[in-house]
Amino acid sequence: MTSAPGQSARLRTITSPQNALLKDLRKAFAKSEPVEGYFAVEGFKLIEEAIRSGAKLKAVVFSESGAQRADRLLPQLSAHTEAVGVSDKLFASLVETETPQGVAALVSVKHHELDTLLVEDALLVVAVGLQDPGNLGTIIRSAEAFGAAGVVLGEKTVSRFNAKAVRASAGSAFRVPLVNESTEKLIPRLREKNIRMLATSSHKGDPIDQAQLTGGVALFIGNEGAGLPREVMAQMDGLVTIPQSEKVESLNAGIATSILLYEAARQRRG
Repeated sequence: MTSAPGQSARLRTITSPQNALLKDLRKAFAKSEPVEGYFAVEGFKLIEEAIRSGAKLKAVVFSESGAQRADRLLPQLSAHTEAVGVSDKLFASLVETETPQGVAALVSVKHHELDTLLVEDALLVVAVGLQDPGNLGTIIRSAEAFGAAGVVLGEKTVSRFNAKAVRASAGSAFRVPLVNESTEKLIPRLREKNIRMLATSSHKGDPIDQAQLTGGVALFIGNEGAGLPREVMAQMDGLVTIPQSEKVESLNAGIATSILLYEAARQRRG
């Protein structure tokens, strides 16, 4: 592997596909779940966001092509982060994207407790059965943009460690508190804390500009096709709708949530 001047001392070359570190990276990408407390991310910008957010990186792996841009990341890495170089072919076997950028990393998982989110006047998003990782990433990004306390991931929701979800969050996944909890356990806790539960609907409920989105509010977002399960919907305190053309059946889950979060932030500023 070739390296730019000054880089060779930082990059350790690995040639074996059976190397333990590479096996962990490959497994984390394939399963969209952490391995030994670390999850996988790919791309220069995303890894820079992880570093900027104070995340702990176990290792950064460069392809031979990616190593030509390693000087962009190497100065930002902690002395405890291992920097590794592999061939382009070996790198392609580790990641899920068809056109990889040439750099991937194992990032430490940040753990958050549900209790830290259930505070007075909290604005929360609760995803139940959300399956599209792009939607989840968009929701996480908007949650940070509009001041939500965090996002709760209910049953049958896509993994927050899915590479597409992390990428769509544009770095917010490293900073927004994310908690996995079933609605069976979550809903009683929300009631204890007097946090109102609101569901979204395509054409029913209070128009968004008339809905009360101040105080403690949890916005429930359901599956892209089926919506919220009936047993969850039955426990909601209200429905909120975004006025739209009747020609449009519904909005994308990520977009709809972003609009709701914007309106909630607007009301709270007022």
